[in-house]
Amino acid sequence: MTEPAMETVDSFGMTAERQFADVWSRTVLSIRERRLLLLGLLVGQGLDEMTEVQIDAALRTGNLSEGELREVVVFLSHYAGWARGAKLNDQVEELIGRVSQTRSGRADPAG
Repeated sequence: MTEPAMETVDSFGMTAERQFADVWSRTVLSIRERRLLLLGLLVGQGLDEMTEVQIDAALRTGNLSEGELREVVVFLSHYAGWARGAKLNDQVEELIGRVSQTRSGRADPAG
């Protein structure tokens, strides 16, 4: 007779999710301030995929406007370096383009 399959519990994932939720729900810093701090950290460390997630969240939630994201690019380019600033600029402009297409009702040609 075979043993019934045991459900795998992702205890690390559950713990991490809980900790992130706790950190993001504190009230001393606003979500916007936290997002700006996190963007600076991610860009400074060259964590491009995570940066992309955060700029998307910042724009779509209204934490940062298109103009503010572009200003973040200018600011961080001076502190994180031109190469990382150029990458961030590409990410921001691509995101703004995608969001603009979505808002205008056009299909995204990239799929």
